[in-house]
Amino acid sequence: MIWTGRFDGDEPLYHRIFQRVSLEENYDNISTNDFVLHGFAFDEGVKRNKGRVGSKDAPDVIRKNISNFPVINPKFNLRDFGNIKCEDEDLENAQIQLADKVQIVLEKGGKSVVFGGGHELTFAHYSGIKKAFPTQKIGIINIDAHFDNREIDPNIGASSGTGFWQIAQEKDIHSLHIGIQRNSNTLKLFDTAHQFGMKYILAEELFFENLPNLYPKINEFIEQSDVVYLTICMDVFNVSIAPGVSALAYNGIFADAAFMHLFKLILGSEKLLAMDVAEVNPTYDTKEITARLAASLVNEWFMLSN
Repeated sequence: MIWTGRFDGDEPLYHRIFQRVSLEENYDNISTNDFVLHGFAFDEGVKRNKGRVGSKDAPDVIRKNISNFPVINPKFNLRDFGNIKCEDEDLENAQIQLADKVQIVLEKGGKSVVFGGGHELTFAHYSGIKKAFPTQKIGIINIDAHFDNREIDPNIGASSGTGFWQIAQEKDIHSLHIGIQRNSNTLKLFDTAHQFGMKYILAEELFFENLPNLYPKINEFIEQSDVVYLTICMDVFNVSIAPGVSALAYNGIFADAAFMHLFKLILGSEKLLAMDVAEVNPTYDTKEITARLAASLVNEWFMLSN
């Protein structure tokens, strides 16, 4: 049993997340503003991108680590539709499956949450959002050390590092990348970002005294979006707080006051309808601290959203 935790009582004031989760198969049960969860138990894209595999095992570990958090939002409700799995390494089919499910969720007024899995889920999650809102301008906020805008190698196919290149092929991309590392992206990737018009905030810019310069960038980006999708690749964080990832970041960012101020600014937007966390790797995690951090970040949205 994954959804378990401390039981203090049946009254809503005592509730923890596990008490507000329903395991679902029927999408007709979704109500407006329900949080709807899918696990993307797949990391073929990480393998193709030469990363450390193992993130396919993360969705249930993240579930376990979020289940005991107290419920702060009295209207909170979480519907869990289980995991998408592909044993045959068919990345493209897994992406189509997730996209189709996300489309249904959003068209019914739910809020989409995905626990990865590799960051190849970004293209899938975005595709589902685009199907649900074909005429809307979708703003993607990517908290990540990497641009993930590599061109697809025809000999390998799509990977965890090609999502934003794929999105940019379909239409003008509207994305903001927070936590980008100079030592994690070649000049070619920076050049590609500039050519596509991908906006970014470097990891070195994320400090408290610089917040007044960063707030307007985020606010402007959100104002220019009709729908906001937030994706977090856990390798953006320093290895001391996120050792269990596909690609370690020895000089990554911290979930400190500066970061949390910016993060909550994003979460506070009513335009935010979809969020995922990617590349938690339980194989290399230490006492599940990376999974716990991922769970905590998602729970911030659960607490703030109405």
